[in-house]
Amino acid sequence: MAKYTRLEVASVMQETGMVPLFYNSDMALSKKVLKACYDGGARLLEFTARGDFAHEVFGELNKYALAELPGMILGVGSITDAAAASRFMALGANFIVTPVLREDIAIVCNRRKVLWSPGCGSLTEITKAEELGCEIVKLFPGGVYGPDFVKAIRGPQPWTSIMPTGGVSPTRENLEGWFNAGVTCVGMGSKLISKEIIANKDYKTLQANVEAALKIIKDVRN
Repeated sequence: MAKYTRLEVASVMQETGMVPLFYNSDMALSKKVLKACYDGGARLLEFTARGDFAHEVFGELNKYALAELPGMILGVGSITDAAAASRFMALGANFIVTPVLREDIAIVCNRRKVLWSPGCGSLTEITKAEELGCEIVKLFPGGVYGPDFVKAIRGPQPWTSIMPTGGVSPTRENLEGWFNAGVTCVGMGSKLISKEIIANKDYKTLQANVEAALKIIKDVRN
């Protein structure tokens, strides 16, 4: 079961401002990527479970994080039904991220007080997610909507916490746009953990990229 409650996870998301997204079926490589993100200052990672036997990889990766990386919070993304959410929570997933808003996932996560972040693309969907107990809404795909959409949402709903995913890159211009618009945190995948980094197993560059992105976020917030 989850080690961290949904409020604890939400707090870390807000504090750090960034959730790296990653999936690979290679266990050894996955551990190296997770360690590089951790050494770079990240304290959350969304394992985007899109491959066969992804639950087996996640289970081992979470055991590694619990044993070797104190304070690292692993969650699972690309979850599309309650059964999958329950499977990953049984393996210790600390948060569940979905591409769409589904009430069945909300129910199983809320029952265990596990944070869930549904992909939403309208004020109606966001409001429905919050009515179902969502702490931080995933804006997806973020690049389609952009920072102006976040500003517009937070006009009538300043209490809404938003995490754009897709369309986020580790550049100052991009991160300034999102955080100045009022996002709580950002989800970042291939723009942070690129195909080149994975192909070259360049974990030092990944660590440096994570450090740089977190520093930009900190500077923008200040």
